[in-house]
Parts: sequence; C-alpha cells; structure tokens
Amino acid sequence: MVTTYKHHIGGKWIRSFSGKTFMSINPANKAPVGKFQQGNRQDIDAAVRAATSAFKSWKDVPAPKRGEILLRAAQILRKRKEKFARIVTKEMGKVISEGRGDVQEAIDIFEYMAGEGRRLFGHTTPSELRNKFCMTFRQPLGVVGLITPWNFPIAIPAWKLAPALICGNSVIFKPSSDTPLCATKLVALLIEAGIPSGVLNLVTGSGNDVGMALVKHPSIRGISFTGSRTVGEKIVQYAGLKRVGLELGGKNPIIIMEDADLELAVEGVIWGGFGTTGQRCTAASRVIVHHKVKKQFEKRLLDHIKKLRVGDGIKKTTDVGPLINQKAVEKVHGYTLIGKQEGARLLHGGRFLNKKGFFYEPTVFSDVSPSMRIAQEEIFGPSISIIAVKDIKEAIDVCNRIEYGLSSSIYTNNIQNAFLAIEKIEAGITYVNASTIGSEVHLPFGGVKLTGNGTREAGIEGIYEFSETKTIYVDYSGKLQKAQIDDVMVR
Repeated sequence: MVTTYKHHIGGKWIRSFSGKTFMSINPANKAPVGKFQQGNRQDIDAAVRAATSAFKSWKDVPAPKRGEILLRAAQILRKRKEKFARIVTKEMGKVISEGRGDVQEAIDIFEYMAGEGRRLFGHTTPSELRNKFCMTFRQPLGVVGLITPWNFPIAIPAWKLAPALICGNSVIFKPSSDTPLCATKLVALLIEAGIPSGVLNLVTGSGNDVGMALVKHPSIRGISFTGSRTVGEKIVQYAGLKRVGLELGGKNPIIIMEDADLELAVEGVIWGGFGTTGQRCTAASRVIVHHKVKKQFEKRLLDHIKKLRVGDGIKKTTDVGPLINQKAVEKVHGYTLIGKQEGARLLHGGRFLNKKGFFYEPTVFSDVSPSMRIAQEEIFGPSISIIAVKDIKEAIDVCNRIEYGLSSSIYTNNIQNAFLAIEKIEAGITYVNASTIGSEVHLPFGGVKLTGNGTREAGIEGIYEFSETKTIYVDYSGKLQKAQIDDVMVR
C-alpha cells in the first residue's frame, strides 16, 4: 500500500481541489515513495487566505519567541536526524552520508536563525539636524512564497523557511514534485515545534499549476526560488513588483596550479564533481589545470574514479547514487554525445549503467576548449571537463568566460595566485585549497551574473531577503526643522 499525503493549509491536512494525485518514486529502484496532492490555483488561493489571516498575529509575536519555535525545530530534527536522512536518500537518491549532511544543514540554519530573533539589527546614525534621532528597524514582507528544488530537499527549504519565519512572514511552501515527502515531513516537524495555524502552508504540485499561481498571486509579497535559469527568468517575467530572490545555475571551476597539492586537488575534484552525483548548483564541472601537471593530475584522478562505487545511496558502500529521474539521465548522456561531437577526449564513463534505477557512470572529458558546450552549459550530473592553461592569468580568464558565477576554487600553495583568484574570479564564492561545494549557514550564499538576481541566502543576508527596512526620525527640537535648508552649523 502506498500512503497518500495531503496539503497543509490553515492548520489542517487537506486534499487538493483538483482531486488528483501524483507519485513520488525512489530513483535508485523506481519504487513508489508516496502519493501527493496535485495542487492547483484554488489550493493556492486557499493557502493565501490562510496565510494572510495568520500573518496579522504572527508578525506581532516577539521575534525571540519566534526564535524559540525554530530552536525547538532544530532540537527535534537533531533527535530524528537519521530518520530524516534516510527519507532524503530514499526519495532523492544521494548517499546516506550526504543525506545526513542535508539534514544537518537544516539543523544549523534553524539554530542560527533562532538566534537572529534576538538581533534583527537596524542602525542608529547621527542626524544632520540638532535634537533629532534617526534609526532603522526591520519589518516582515507579509505572505511569501517559497519554491524549492529536489537536490537538497531538507536543507534548501530550511534555508528559506527559517529566515522567512523569524522575520515574521507567513509562508506558502511549494516543494519540487520529485521530493514532496521530504517537504511534508519537514512541515509536520515545524508544526510539532509550535508554528501556529496558517503561518506555514504546504501546497504540492507542478510548477505550472502551483508555482506560477504563487508567482502571479497579487497578495504574495515575496518569492524565493532556487532552480533553473529558465524558470527564474519566467518568474521575473510574471512576478510583477514582488520581492524576488533567485538562486539559479552554476558552471563552477576548480583551478589547479602547477604548485598545488595534487592529491588534495584530486579529492576536491572527486567531491565537487561527483558528490550528489553532480546534482548541485555548486558542482565542480570545469577543472582548469596548469599544463605542466595535467597528465599527472589526470592519472591520479582516473585512479580514484575507477574505485568509485555507483549504486543505491542507502548502502554504506555506495559512493555515487542515482540521478533524480529518467529525464536527468537523458540530459547527462546528451551532453556526453555533445562532448564527443565537439572533439573532446572521453577519459572515463559516458555510459548508462545496467541497474534498476537512474544510474550514470561518472564521466570525465579531457582536451576540452573553453568554448565547448560541455564547458559552458550546466549539465547537472556526474560529468566534468578538464581544460589546460599555461598560467594563472589564463586560468582566471577561462574561469570567467562563462555566463554563471556561483562558486569557484583554486588549489595552489602560492599566496599570490590565491589572492589573484580571490580578487579576479567573477563568482559569489571562492574557495582556496578546498572544493566548490559546502556552505556555512552564518555566511551569505549566492552568485553573480546569470546565477541569480543578486540576492543571498543564509547569514545576515538571509534576513535581508525576507524583511523590509523602515527608517524612523524622532525630532525633539520642538520646532519645524528643514533638512538641507536650515543652517545647523556650530556657532
């Protein structure tokens, strides 16, 4: 028997107005995980009404009290970490150790944002006039819509939910249709932690029917979206004057200089390129190697790749899990064919694997030119391209010759190389002697160029995404003062 799950709207678990459901499956074996409501515009309308009503009282709850609820959520999730990790692996496919990391990210962001309930800092500043006080403080946006992807099905929703809630917004949460079970379990946990009725609403369903209904709804004050560039552009087109935060694609480079610790660099490339089966916006899909160490690096890399074990992520022996679905497999293989046609040299992989699920062999191309499609377009799978360069200047130029700018990395023991990379690489994140993935929740995460629209998540900038700045003036002079007109010089 397959369990049928429901929307959560206005404090109740209810069926969709559509009367339809869809199935979520385990990508490792195609077994059903559960049935979920196929939401529509009527469901969004109902969720907006519930969220609008709840916002009136939720925004007046003192922020430290809102923080106590997030802290309880973190504590509950910590106790159930293994259970949630197994749900992540079962529904999304990533190996169990990464499933635990996914859940730990959520624990960390709930704890961090709980603390922000005692900060939510504004500014005080001197006035240009006598006997006048100036300050700012933060206010919630109102009802916000959160649209999240499948690749980090607990962590990314938590990254959005925690700041949205601590700022006093009410929320409508639309998760990916590939991982609705993770979303449902996370919402249930937050409700258990004490989120009031109507403050957090969950509507599952397709991007066209549910996501766009959120984006277009006139009562939604903010949209936060993580996903593809194509959908991000569509959101901007239809959102109107809402606050919109976009975290889109990446084509992230790792530079390996001739003085690098090659063994450390190989480990970073393996983790960056094939962790989460390459299904990260921060995945290291371009490896830019100094020509003097290219052959040595490739030999070491292949030695490691040949030892990788592809299979069901729930098994402790598995290193690389499945792709999310059949469409993803076909996309990755399509880029393998493109790479061959463009003249790149296939060093390893490039094949479907004969297993029950959506498995693809870790793939490496060498002799790749920076202009090839496999070096320009986001593949979102276990495929990396090796590009040779002659010096740090060319490495940085190749690094920047791309439409995206999310994460980047350089392996070097030369401090000049390191600081040139930090200064010159066009990306929101740069790592030195570490891979392109991973993010600490107290620091901003996001990118430049076509990776997004300039917003950042996590850290204090996560608060900025979900709040407005209000400026306050208190004039206690007892008379009308005119800024820029009155003479306030010291006499």
